Amino acid sequence: MPTVLEALENRSSKRAYIDKKIPKDILEKILNAAAMTPSGANMQPWKSIVISNKETLTNVGDAIIARMNEGLMHDQFIQYYPVKWVNPYKKRRIVTGSGLYKLMEVDRKDDATRLQMWHDNFRWFGAQTVVFVFTDKSNIDGSQGAFIDCGAYMQSIMLAAQEFGIDSCPQGSTTEFGKVVAKVLDTPDNLALLYSVVLGYADDTSKINSYQPTRAKLEDNVTFID
Repeated sequence: MPTVLEALENRSSKRAYIDKKIPKDILEKILNAAAMTPSGANMQPWKSIVISNKETLTNVGDAIIARMNEGLMHDQFIQYYPVKWVNPYKKRRIVTGSGLYKLMEVDRKDDATRLQMWHDNFRWFGAQTVVFVFTDKSNIDGSQGAFIDCGAYMQSIMLAAQEFGIDSCPQGSTTEFGKVVAKVLDTPDNLALLYSVVLGYADDTSKINSYQPTRAKLEDNVTFID
């Protein structure tokens, strides 16, 4: 069983999973633990839909890919990525993406393979469970606190999963097609999709799962005032 520090230091986003379902009682333990995430005024703004049904996951993925094939760039409730990228964040994004393609020996001009890798997001990398996290639209109407709280909830899910040997991958890609997801799942009109988290058992034989992007040095992001 990993300590909290070990879970933080060793976790990485996995992009290939074996065909093994997570027992429901384990999912309940993970989500019960994540429900203890602190939130402003204890508002607990997250609303989760946990899908382990293959047909439903396929339908959601098919809908997103179909819209992409129609030329739709995004159909989202919230703008996840910066509208204007600036350094050092732009550079980190480029380095992370190029490092992954280099590992997988995908040429920068190989648009077909790159597109297929993007589609893999919506095939859930072969995982059997995806947690879709929504919030009430009223929580984000002119305020951002719910984003912070729901981000902490995401981290809690992924850390709790580590205790059971379950890997994860948070998905901003799904955020960009949140309205497509909501339509397929027929969610209430008052809910907005924020993100999804893939959960499952990583395929340790898959090269892509060896990818571990670098992190900035402590002094690049932290200032101590003693």
